[in-house]
Amino acid sequence: MASDSTTPNDPEQPFVPGDFTIPGALVTDRFRLEPLSTDHNEADLAAWSGSIEHIRATPGFADRDWPTEGMTPEENHEDLRQHAEDFERRVGFTYTVLQPDQGETDDGDVLGCVYIYPADADDEKHDASVRSWVRAERAELDLPLYESVLSWLSEEWPFRSPRYAER
Repeated sequence: MASDSTTPNDPEQPFVPGDFTIPGALVTDRFRLEPLSTDHNEADLAAWSGSIEHIRATPGFADRDWPTEGMTPEENHEDLRQHAEDFERRVGFTYTVLQPDQGETDDGDVLGCVYIYPADADDEKHDASVRSWVRAERAELDLPLYESVLSWLSEEWPFRSPRYAER
């Protein structure tokens, strides 16, 4: 699932400068990231709903109210639609983590998600809040995803001090 109940501080204010070109993808030999969309609904739902305990044990998710059991495909679709709208409005960016060599999305194609949203209003040390998870059966990708996203953030994004729970 895409949602981790993260919302921007001011949903009317873009999170990144207007002239910043938002990265469309991150590709490695082990996975690729692309903007999350409703096209990922079925595979996304399968990925997170089969990995609830693993996600809750992932750094950054311990005190979250997501994931929750029993979400319907329609509810997940709406959640993915909201994340895609946030992306379009430049107030938050959610990427799906996919197999590196897949074209069509299927249940095994979605490996996880990466969320990039503004830091909490009371967090004066950070300018972004980043979380990621991978499905339980691909847990070995958690550290490589974390390391790749950290590099990507420092090389391609305008953030000076993102908060991203260490692995």
